[in-house]
Amino acid sequence: MRVFIAGATGAVGSRLAPLLSDEGHDVFGSSRNDAGRAAVDAAGATGIVMDPLDAGSVREAIAEAKPDVVVHQLTALSGMTGNLKKWDQDFAVTNRLRTEGTDHLLAAARASGVRRFVAQSYGGHWTNQRTGGPVKSEDDPLVDRAGKEATQSLRALKHLERVVTTAAGLEGLVLRYGNFYGPGNTLSRDGEMGQLVRRGKIPVVGGGRGVWSWIHIDDAVAATVAAIERGEPGIYNVVDDDPAPVSDWLPYLAEQLGGKKPMRIPAWLARPLIGEFGVELMTSVRGSSNAKAKRELGWAPRYSSWREGFRTGIG
Repeated sequence: MRVFIAGATGAVGSRLAPLLSDEGHDVFGSSRNDAGRAAVDAAGATGIVMDPLDAGSVREAIAEAKPDVVVHQLTALSGMTGNLKKWDQDFAVTNRLRTEGTDHLLAAARASGVRRFVAQSYGGHWTNQRTGGPVKSEDDPLVDRAGKEATQSLRALKHLERVVTTAAGLEGLVLRYGNFYGPGNTLSRDGEMGQLVRRGKIPVVGGGRGVWSWIHIDDAVAATVAAIERGEPGIYNVVDDDPAPVSDWLPYLAEQLGGKKPMRIPAWLARPLIGEFGVELMTSVRGSSNAKAKRELGWAPRYSSWREGFRTGIG
């Protein structure tokens, strides 16, 4: 099978390209520059320089690869400030990649006769409805309002999910990844978030009742391979088996990293520092169920719980 990975040098794409190549697929991967193209070549795939926000560049790249499957892993997350009050600002380019970039990829895919289209979305916490039970399935609607700090980011994700799952003539699958952790990610032993947790810089806010869903990066890649090779069109949560509140996972993570026990501060004190959106991440968000992905994609996470993953797989 011929597979085109848009964003082949990112967290998922850089692991996905060599894995698919080793399985015997003909893999093509895009980067925005020659250095990235060389990295894709070194991973055993064929690198193509592509500007994902230029429709002509995308059309030419897809036409050159002639893929059976397009995998959309485009993000722009380097240089993030980490300021939760500037969420949309940090995600501005990624939001364009999820709207304009998705539209360009879909148009090029249809023009080249692509059969299947697999796209990255998010399902780790903040996009889920914040009423009802602590865990949501793909049948539950996304939140209507994520908070003023994430208005554009929510709109971009909703756009991506809608156009991919309704694209005429394509088998469109959306993978709502949980929060990544593992070697090379911001949540790793040497990553930025890992360092902040170790130093006790991330507190438990307002009781820490917000429920998060995690996924080891290698498990996310394995689920992506499954979606490329099988499964009906639709939306799938790619998370582990153990959604958990901040008050459970954050102290445990700090312990595994050999760090300080996190402080506990009331929501009213944290709100001026992290905004309403940040407070909700700590106190009211909901996790996701992976039952559909396990049932319909024939996939299961190697790290079934963040407890095992934070202990043995964080890098």
